[in-house]
Amino acid sequence: MDKLLLIIKREYMAKVRNKSFIVLTVLSPIIIVAMIALVVYLAKVNSEEKRIVAVLDESPFFSHQFTEGTEASYIDFSNISLEKAIDSVHAAGYYGLIHIPEGDKIDIVADKIQFYTKESPSMDILGSIEGKIEHKVREFKLQALHISPEVMNELESNYEMRIVNFSGEKNVKGISELKAFIGGGFGYLIMMFIIIYGAFVMRSVIEEKTTRIIEVIISSVRPFQLMLGKILGTSLAGITQFVIWIISAGLLTYGVLSVMGIEVDAFHNQANISPEAMETFNTTASQDTIQLYVNELVKIPWGTLIICFLLYFSLGYLIYSSIYAAIGAAVDNETDTQQFMFPVITPLMLGIYVGFFSVFENPHGPIAVAFSLFPLTSPIVMMMRLPSGVGGAGVPWWQLITSIIFLIMTFLFIVWIAAKIYRVGILMYGKKPSYKEIYKWLKYK
Repeated sequence: MDKLLLIIKREYMAKVRNKSFIVLTVLSPIIIVAMIALVVYLAKVNSEEKRIVAVLDESPFFSHQFTEGTEASYIDFSNISLEKAIDSVHAAGYYGLIHIPEGDKIDIVADKIQFYTKESPSMDILGSIEGKIEHKVREFKLQALHISPEVMNELESNYEMRIVNFSGEKNVKGISELKAFIGGGFGYLIMMFIIIYGAFVMRSVIEEKTTRIIEVIISSVRPFQLMLGKILGTSLAGITQFVIWIISAGLLTYGVLSVMGIEVDAFHNQANISPEAMETFNTTASQDTIQLYVNELVKIPWGTLIICFLLYFSLGYLIYSSIYAAIGAAVDNETDTQQFMFPVITPLMLGIYVGFFSVFENPHGPIAVAFSLFPLTSPIVMMMRLPSGVGGAGVPWWQLITSIIFLIMTFLFIVWIAAKIYRVGILMYGKKPSYKEIYKWLKYK
């Protein structure tokens, strides 16, 4: 036991004292926040850029239809020929030209409308232009049926169903998808860092094996203790990094919310948005709707989510790092590991893709439940389901407990298999093992 603790301490200190580990731990949250801020800024700058579109209307139907809009500014090019209009637009560098030909029937005119552009137009502008034309065509058709403007306004009113939970509280659309997306972010982090830290274990084993240091180490330590010490030491280093990231990310998030004017009262599940923050959101949604979204985000059990994240990361990492350690012991260099990597990464990728498709559509469906219980995919898929909470409308307690038990049992089973491969492969040199040969190693006593 003392030797195991020494190995764990050695691996842990070697990782946390590494300069790249320190730099990555400190700078990663800052870089991520900076990248998000940059994307938001560039999107804002791009949205503020006004496109100028010329309109050559030769019909009697679309007068005053193309006015100032959020996507583009429209300039009237009437009383000139189409050729001159195209030349003028091209010379002035305008975004495009809408040509509305003459005609007696609006349906025929609408079918002949053309939009001249230098390149393929954006979907926003194209959708806006098509919407204006559709609106005018509909208006003329309703007028032909002698329908009054008041009735037309009633026909154009949008319908939005009110969503209320069983306790009578108002709810909002898309919150389930948003929760699944948040859980998917946690699941994706688990997948990425299982791959990264698992590779650390594998490279460490390969390095000690190729430099023949391993022969000196196992003269005083059992191979199983050495493998388990490497796994646990690296796992603790990863958890340390995650805890630092969570704290720093929380502080940065609090700072961003403060800048945006959002005050979150986590104790009473209340959230208030100042008028200044409403301008920052730059959305057509009402303040009540935004308030509901913020309230729903605050209601997410973040404490449970973070604890489960650390638990599932630890158990998932222990399972996969055992496999990585066995692979490292079986080969002489990192190039030889390629034949073994695909079967290891496949369940992780499967968990991401199946999780997104199944949890977004039906978080409590049979596919989502099955993959959240299957040990090789449960760290990812279960994290996608947990933002809805545990118990009640969230993940049933029996599924959460069963998933954790399966992970622990799988870890013990894989460690037992990996230890058999490790103790034989760690002293094998100069031979590229096959799956058949590794299977023989499992039969050695």
